Amino acid sequence: MKVVPYALAVSTLALLNACGPGGQGGQAGAGGPGGAMPPAEVDVVTVAPGNATLTQDLPGRLQAIRSAQVRARVEGVVEKRLFAEGTDIKAGTPLFSIDARIYKTAVESARADVAVAKLTVDRYKPLLELKAVSQQEYDQANAKLKQAEAAQAKAELDLENASVPAPISGRIGRALVTEGALVGKGDATQLALIEQLDPIYANFTQSVTDVLRLKRAIQSGKLQQNKEIKVELVLEDGTPYALPGKLLFSDLAVDPNTGSITLRAQFPNPKQELLPGMFARIRFPQASMENAIKVPQRAVQSSPQGQSVMVVDAEGKVAPRPIKVGGMAGSDWIVTDGLKGGEQVIVNGLQKIKPGAPVKPVQWNPGAASAAPAATAPVAPTATNAPGTAAQTAAPQSGKQGS
Repeated sequence: MKVVPYALAVSTLALLNACGPGGQGGQAGAGGPGGAMPPAEVDVVTVAPGNATLTQDLPGRLQAIRSAQVRARVEGVVEKRLFAEGTDIKAGTPLFSIDARIYKTAVESARADVAVAKLTVDRYKPLLELKAVSQQEYDQANAKLKQAEAAQAKAELDLENASVPAPISGRIGRALVTEGALVGKGDATQLALIEQLDPIYANFTQSVTDVLRLKRAIQSGKLQQNKEIKVELVLEDGTPYALPGKLLFSDLAVDPNTGSITLRAQFPNPKQELLPGMFARIRFPQASMENAIKVPQRAVQSSPQGQSVMVVDAEGKVAPRPIKVGGMAGSDWIVTDGLKGGEQVIVNGLQKIKPGAPVKPVQWNPGAASAAPAATAPVAPTATNAPGTAAQTAAPQSGKQGS
């Protein structure tokens, strides 16, 4: 009966030894300071007041600077297409050949009529001096000669038009007719389209309300008139076009149907990457602002309560900061309230943090983020955007690899 208490005592002693200094040291080694998770690394920008150009992205459509329809000027059957579709051609290059046999016959007949009429005039001229023919007869013969010469000129022009030339230089599209088609029967049949693509136009509109608001801000001194008007082009996929454009004109009248003013910009297109009909956004500089605070678009979060950013406070912890934005400066928001300068605003890594959590701030390098294979163009903040999107997570991963 005494064996059982002895075994129990041995077990208790073993358990106490396991919980002794050696056991506690093992637990401390696993969960103590040496094994704690390090602070999350986040990309930040340190905001500071500076000069900014107030911009607005306006929707637009690209248009060829010159466009010409290739049409058949004479009636006939198309014998051959003389160009490769989608290539660049020069003005005057033959594009189509139309059956010209009937026009060659007409030219020969017209030349014969001219020869006969000229012989008549030459024979009547000395007879007129001898009063052998009347002045009226000579004038009628001379008139017939001029009519024959006019008919010859028209016949020669029709023969020339049987070979259809390019009216302008540019890129030609697909052929709208095939060999064997009858063209020019009753109208000038369109055969192809030529467009000049370098440079290229971008047509866009701006709300008259925005124009009036901008003028009032300039008159009050809040903004300064932007003297150098250079516009940027942002393609449908969010990629900015490398070459800047220039503003050409703006309509003085407002479209009563849309309440907007029409504007046009011109962009160089040496590689012909821009094509007519493409949709694009034109980044239009409107005015300059002094002592403006800018934050990247991807750092701003929107909710029903308003817009906010996450900052790193003096203790190295995450703190939400409500802000107000007043416009765009390129791809950045201009902050009108909530930031004074010097704050470290978190740009990437928002999905890994929460308010009050300690973080390790790393200065954001946009160039490295754009070079990363997984990087994605930033998405404009909306009320439905979650803080941790794919676009926000790609850049900090790139930053870690490079550090």
